[in-house]
Amino acid sequence: MTSSTTATAASLLLFETADGIATLTLNRPGQFNALSGALIDEVQATLDRVAADPGIRVVVLAAQGRGFCAGHDLKELRAMAGVAEVEALFARCSRMMMTLTRLPQAVIAKVHGLATAAGCQLVATCDLAVASTAATFATPGVNIGAFCSTPSVALGRAVGRKPAMEMLLTGEAISAERARDIGLVNRVVAPEALDAEVAALAALIASKSPAAIATGKGVFYRQLEMPLGDAYAVAGTAIACDFVGEDGKEGVDAFLGKRPPRWNQRSPAR
Repeated sequence: MTSSTTATAASLLLFETADGIATLTLNRPGQFNALSGALIDEVQATLDRVAADPGIRVVVLAAQGRGFCAGHDLKELRAMAGVAEVEALFARCSRMMMTLTRLPQAVIAKVHGLATAAGCQLVATCDLAVASTAATFATPGVNIGAFCSTPSVALGRAVGRKPAMEMLLTGEAISAERARDIGLVNRVVAPEALDAEVAALAALIASKSPAAIATGKGVFYRQLEMPLGDAYAVAGTAIACDFVGEDGKEGVDAFLGKRPPRWNQRSPAR
């Protein structure tokens, strides 16, 4: 087992790696992990390092305290001077969200408590999400006069239009079970089972070919925005390259030989 931890008493983001799994933990518990500009920048810088690290196979996004993430820091937003300054902050947040999607590693949201506004956006953006039965989800911007437009980008791509618009138009919170029903999260477990469930899922994904995960994740998100014929063309090229690549050959040989595969630890997508 290999592990490392990066943290200080004042860290806005805790970072730990063990056995190829990196855990990023939002660490503003007193503010329900609201996304201040400083926290956004810290997450962005860490994701940039993770993307370039071939030793990291899976990323888990977690949080300290009672909530997962309460969205943007409203006190910080209220203190800003005008549209340009606020827009620049949201642009930094959008870049961070897109980086999660573009990482070569799979990203799992570990949601133990409330996830609202940009916090719900984080959950919708991650590749997978596992939630505690104690978690709730909402896009409540409409309640304070600012429609959750940026969260709607990720939410509308993760769930159907009707449930997304219901959340956006009413601002009402939904349960973890309802979030699973509409496709916002993959699994819902008891609070005491959350750690083990996420660890098992992360370990399972980490056991797969890093090259296949990296290329496959990239193709999956690209093809969603394409016409059907173009999507199949891109996917066909990708799977052909997988089969003739080092891991593809090893995987087929291992399957035919009835033995565990020995993956190349380097991903060509990094």
